[in-house]
Amino acid sequence: MGRIFSGASIAAALLLGGCASHHERVIPVSTIEEPYRIGREDVLDIAVWRDPDLSRTLPVRPDGFISMNMAGEIKAEGKTPIELSEEISAKLKPYIQQPKVTVMVREVNSSRVFVTGEVAKPGAYPLRGKLSLVQAIALAGGFSDFASKDSILVIRQGAGEIPVRYSEMVEKKDGRRDLYLKPGDTVVVP
Repeated sequence: MGRIFSGASIAAALLLGGCASHHERVIPVSTIEEPYRIGREDVLDIAVWRDPDLSRTLPVRPDGFISMNMAGEIKAEGKTPIELSEEISAKLKPYIQQPKVTVMVREVNSSRVFVTGEVAKPGAYPLRGKLSLVQAIALAGGFSDFASKDSILVIRQGAGEIPVRYSEMVEKKDGRRDLYLKPGDTVVVP
């Protein structure tokens, strides 16, 4: 009896891994590229046009703020560079006529994923562009001899635990399926 399943339902089934012990829920997978959001410990180049005294290279502090002359304390964490440049411009308006501010991210230090458990090199790994779960495990040196490959959990803020069966991810039946990690994700390999 032939049934037709959509790609989304197959992907959801693979992510859930058929584990009866976990709550069955569908994790939405976005294919839309989101703009970069500034994070703690990122380093920013802030250029104020025609004002080299205000132009600076600043780190985002652990509390998520930056400090600028005349603009004061500004929360940078969670904003896009464009949003931050607009806020700095608004704060400089009382002192500078039509301030033009450009914010560029010089160093991305906040985007990391964590891999722990039964892998060769557990730790924090930088997230530079797209990184899949399979790639993160490879960065961590692969599985140890005692790893339970089909009981992996990805812990994601706001989504909770995402159970993953590694064997189903690397099967080649309908092409390769993989889960792309987001900043702050923790991969637990029991």
